[in-house]
Amino acid sequence: MYSIRSVDIRSCAKMAGALYGALALLVVPVGIVGILFGLVKGNGETVGVSLLLVVAPLLYGVLGFVVGAIAAWVYNLVAGRMGGIEIGQCLSFAYPITFGVLRK
Repeated sequence: MYSIRSVDIRSCAKMAGALYGALALLVVPVGIVGILFGLVKGNGETVGVSLLLVVAPLLYGVLGFVVGAIAAWVYNLVAGRMGGIEIGQCLSFAYPITFGVLRK
């Protein structure tokens, strides 16, 4: 039985920022369709929406980084007192694999 007692705060923050930024990029095509409908309809608010489409993925990425860092920090505090998340060994290998690194 293995347990995760601490996580690297910077690593978690980078991953969370990248994931949040990538998820925000999924919204961009929907926003482009909305801008096109606004142009066809003659609505003058397309400039603000197009600016939001550029800023939103960056903002989501930065906020994801900050939230990921805070979450990792809180996890380290709680795991230090409670022992962390226990992971059972589901598969048996000839060489045990520890966090993606093959070790003999």
